[in-house]
This record gives sequence, C-alpha cells and structure tokens, in this order.
Amino acid sequence: MDHTMEFTKQFLRAKNPCAMGFRWFVRNIEDGVGYQKALDTLVDAGRIEDALWLIKAFGPTNDVLKLDSLEADAVIFAGTIEVRSGIDVGGILYAGRSIQAGGGIRSGGSITAGEDIRAGGSIVCAEHLSCGGNLRADWGIDVEKTLTCGGDLRAAWDLSVKDSIEVRGCAVIGQDLLAGCSVQCDKSLRVGGHLQAADAVRAGQGIQVGASIAAATHIEAGWGIRAGQFIHVEGAIKAGESLSSGEDIRAGDGYGVFAGLNVQEQSWDVCAQVWAQRLPEGLRSGHFSGPSPFDGGQAHIG
Repeated sequence: MDHTMEFTKQFLRAKNPCAMGFRWFVRNIEDGVGYQKALDTLVDAGRIEDALWLIKAFGPTNDVLKLDSLEADAVIFAGTIEVRSGIDVGGILYAGRSIQAGGGIRSGGSITAGEDIRAGGSIVCAEHLSCGGNLRADWGIDVEKTLTCGGDLRAAWDLSVKDSIEVRGCAVIGQDLLAGCSVQCDKSLRVGGHLQAADAVRAGQGIQVGASIAAATHIEAGWGIRAGQFIHVEGAIKAGESLSSGEDIRAGDGYGVFAGLNVQEQSWDVCAQVWAQRLPEGLRSGHFSGPSPFDGGQAHIG
C-alpha cells in the first residue's frame, strides 16, 4: 500500500463501504486526505468499526510512529508503532505491522498487530490479543479473551488467558501457563512452572513442563510429553513418542494413556518409554520404564 495514497469519494466507493459509513466519511473527511489522517479522524470521532473496516480494506503501510510514551483512548495505525517506554490505551490498540514497547503494553480493548508484538514489560489485554508474527513479553502476558499468535510466543513470567490460546510456532513460558479454554501449539510447548487448562492441550511437537500438567479434557503431543510433577487430565493422554512424569500419570475415567503413537511397536522400549512413580492405569501403548530418570531437558520433546 502506498502511504501517500489520497482518499476521494470515488476511491472509497470502489471498496463498497456501508451506506452509513460512506455518508459520514463524505460529510467529515475532505477529498484528498491521507490514509493515516483518515484513520485518525475516524478514531477521534469514536468511529472505531469504520476505522477497522478501512484498515482491513486498504492494508498496512511502511510508516513508523516513534514516541517516547503512548497514552490514548484508542490507537489504529497502519504501520509500525515504536514506543521507548510503555503503551497505555483505554480501548483498541491496532497496528497494521508491528507494535514495540520498551516497557509494558496495556489495552482496555483488543490488541492486534499484523506482524510482531514486543514488550519490555508485561502485556495486559482486556479483550482479544492477535499478532501475525512473533509475540514476546519480558514479563508476563494476561489476556481476558482469546490469544492468537502467528509465529513464536515467549513470556518470561506467567501466560494467563481466560479463553483459548493458538500459537502457530513454538511457545516458551517462563512460569505458569493458565488457560480458561484450549491450548493449541503447532510446534513445541515449554512451560517453566505449571500448565493448567480448562479444555484440551495439543502440541504438534513436544510438551515440556517444569511442574504439573492439569487439563480438563485431553492432552496430546506429536513427540514426547514430560512433566516434573504429575500429569492429570479428565480425558485421554496421547504422546507420539515418550511420556514422563516426576509423580503419577492419570487419565480420565474410561480414557487411555498412549505413548509411541508415532513410532513402530518394536521400538517402544527405546522411543516410547513411559516414566512415572507407578504404572498408569489405562496404559494402552508404550513401554513402562519405572520412575523418571530426568532432571533436565533430555527427552525428545521439541
């Protein structure tokens, strides 16, 4: 998108805007106004939905907004937002490309970035958080609704999300991961503390948790699963390779515990070992090997 593009009535009409939005635009925004100026005018007038329609219709720019600090009722910027200290926005925070803050990022609405989000402190979001690229916080991340990350996710402290979590890359959480719904990670999932979810937990590669795993339904990994403490779920436990718990492994009533789903049965004693303080009830596949020998990152979990 050419950031110098100027808006005219004819140009806007070609994108088939809604009738009410188009009428407001004609009355309040002069022909020939710049793209970002049009966005700013809509936001200042409280017409957030119209501004979101505009940025989705015309896409991001390469513009960069550089500030020492950022406090506003709402921000919708077509390019990248770079703030030396923190960002504090009462409503929506939206960037067509990236959001970078030397301090924390707080939004009383949703946070959206077409590319990366990076915070030198915590990220606190009162609604949905979504980024097309990588998401990183040097402290914790707290989201009241869903979290969607198109790349890798890193949080040095806790990751707390009241609804579902979806990560297309790897996820590394320094302390606890708390999810009010499901967790889907396309690559590896590493959690320094406890992992607790109210629905299923799935990783395309491995799952490694320093403390306990508790999930209301199923837990599944394409490679191995390892927890320093117990693994307790209400559904099934499925590991493509090995399964290790520092304490016990417990599936839900009537559900099984499966290791080695992605390896040949004759290789279970090497590639599908199951370590726990005692034989898990309902162990359907894998080779039980007794108490876990691990105190570090040795299993093939991703």
